[in-house]
Formats: sequence, C-alpha cells, structure tokens
Amino acid sequence: MKVSVILPTYNEAGNIVALVKAILENMPAEAEPEVLVVDDNSPDDTYRLVREAFTDDRRVVPVLRTTDRGFAKSIRAGIEKSSGDCLIVMDTDFTHDPVEIPRLLHVGKVYDLVSGSRFCPGGRMQDTAHYLASLAFNWMLRVLLRTQVQDNLGGYFTVRRAALEGLPFDIVFQGYGEYYFRLLYFLLRRGRTIVELPATYLVRTAGQSKSRLFNMLFRYFWAAVSLRFAARNHRKRAL
Repeated sequence: MKVSVILPTYNEAGNIVALVKAILENMPAEAEPEVLVVDDNSPDDTYRLVREAFTDDRRVVPVLRTTDRGFAKSIRAGIEKSSGDCLIVMDTDFTHDPVEIPRLLHVGKVYDLVSGSRFCPGGRMQDTAHYLASLAFNWMLRVLLRTQVQDNLGGYFTVRRAALEGLPFDIVFQGYGEYYFRLLYFLLRRGRTIVELPATYLVRTAGQSKSRLFNMLFRYFWAAVSLRFAARNHRKRAL
C-alpha cells in the first residue's frame, strides 16, 4: 500500500527534518511511504533544509510554492502531486504525533476517512486553554452543520484517494483550518464513511504558531455559516 503524507509548511525549519524522520520511523512495514513537504516559500529556508537533508531519499518529495500561497491551498497542492492510494495530512509543528500513524492507517482499511480526534473519549490536547476554546467551538459547529463529528478542526487524518474524487476542491481548500470541516461536510453529504480515533495533540516544541486562536475561530464561524446557508439554498433550488 502506497501512503502519501502531506506536510504543509511555513517557517518550520526547527521542526521539519525531525518530523519527517519520525514519520518514516513510524510508518508500518507494509506501507510504501511518500512524504511531500509542501512549503510556501518560507523565509527560514524550510524548503532548502528538507531538500538537503533528504537528497538521497526518494521517499521525501520537497515541493516549493511561490504563488497563490496558503495553508489549505498547500494541502490541495500536496494531494494533487501525491501518488498514494491512502493520504495522511498532518500539521508540521509536532502537535500531531507521528506515533498515531499506524493506528490511523489500520482503521483506514475499513473507513474512507479516519480522524485523530481530541474530543472523542480518550482524546486530549496538552494546551488546556486551546483545548477548551476548540471544544466549545466544535459544539457550535456540530449544531450549525448538523454533524456528529466531534472534532471538526483537528486536521490530522487519513483519507482514501478514491473518496476525494468529485469533491469541490475550489470550495473546500480555502483559508486555514476551516478547510477541514468543509472536507468532512462534503464527504458526509456524499455518503462517505468517517470515524474518529482518540489522539493526543502535543504542544509545539519549536518555532511560532501562525494563528491567533480567537481571531481564527471568528473566521471559522463565518465560514461555517456561509457553508450552512449555501447548502440550504442549494437544497431549495433542487426542490
């Protein structure tokens, strides 16, 4: 089974080499890994570091993006450049622990998308303030989007490539972390199977966060409202 890991990066020079090594170390023996580091032209030379550290390792594919940059767009670029039948998407600041990879892939043999969840029983997050704010926001998302998914913003998941066929990529892969609840929303509407597994989200060990939590949640709220009303209007036109 070929597994493509998508790593969107911006100024992650302090994390990226160690993260790629940890991903490869935790990949199951039966998997054929492909790690795509999709860098938005980081001024800290993230791309150069990856290219030099893994020059002789064909499993690692550095991708440099210099136009139309953005977190969700980098993930889309990685998906489109990858070749695996199974995809893994994860953050590159070590908040998503590579140790979870074998379990996600194992359950992914049965489900279309497997999400590493902070909020299902057994899941947790080391940053308590972030955990509580995200938990409350996810309650709101579940009501607004009428979903039973408990962690709509985690962004650590495996997905079958076949499940992505026909999705409106131009709508899904916009902005920052809100792309994830759009992805879940459209997959569920198409009858795809989704399951959550408990995961521990760690604290960043190097570099600085690119997001401001409450500003980010405000943007996500309006993105969710727009998605909900767009879907309702679509249903009305279909009647």
